[in-house]
Amino acid sequence: MTSSTNPIEHSFELAAAACDDLTPLVYRRLFREHPEAQVMFRSEGSEPVKGSMLSLTIEALLDFAGERTGHFRLIECEVSSHDAYGTPRDLFVAFFGVIAATLRELLGEQWSDEIDAAWHKLLCDLEAIVRQQPD
Repeated sequence: MTSSTNPIEHSFELAAAACDDLTPLVYRRLFREHPEAQVMFRSEGSEPVKGSMLSLTIEALLDFAGERTGHFRLIECEVSSHDAYGTPRDLFVAFFGVIAATLRELLGEQWSDEIDAAWHKLLCDLEAIVRQQPD
């Protein structure tokens, strides 16, 4: 398996080598940093939803940070659907940062300056997209 030259994709490749499933790590951090998010999920049966949501988010992030073939448009669509759920846009944006922080913690010293700079730019670009969507 060859390593990606895209730092965002590379960070996910490294994470995949270190961890079978990011879902519990990401949601543990999300609920710790944003306890208000936990009530947005059912207490039973939400694990598959969390996994699916994270998987779709990662696909959209990778597309947005890469070739932009269209999967990244899901982000714009999900802003609207999460507005309908009553999810504050700040929390929507925070989810991306939680993913990055989870990867940073998981990768430790493998989290390079290049990866950090790419994630910082990606998070700023994503926040701009979320903020420009009509309410």
